[in-house]
Amino acid sequence: MDENYRAPAHNRDRILAGLALQIIATVTGISVERMTARARLHGPECKARWMAMYLAHVTYGWPVERVSLAFGFNRSTAAKACRWGEDERDLPLIDILMDLLERFVRDVLDVRAGELKA
Repeated sequence: MDENYRAPAHNRDRILAGLALQIIATVTGISVERMTARARLHGPECKARWMAMYLAHVTYGWPVERVSLAFGFNRSTAAKACRWGEDERDLPLIDILMDLLERFVRDVLDVRAGELKA
């Protein structure tokens, strides 16, 4: 089996997954390249990857299957990320951070392209 194979996903979904990855990279200082590495991650890198997947799940309203396709990982990885995110929201600091990030992503997506033209 080809190790580089990624299931097909809509281009817009990949772009939105990229937005979540970039935001989490900015917040955590962990690069997108590291979060999307095909290797098994541990510690902060793994949590950053999970956080990006969870952010996409809750902000875009994507089911786990769609998260897995957009990020190019298997369904069990996306499901674990989403379970982790829900559990972590029991921590007030994480809950506040995720609320802010969700709001930020929604605000960015609400900007109309025509409003940016001078």
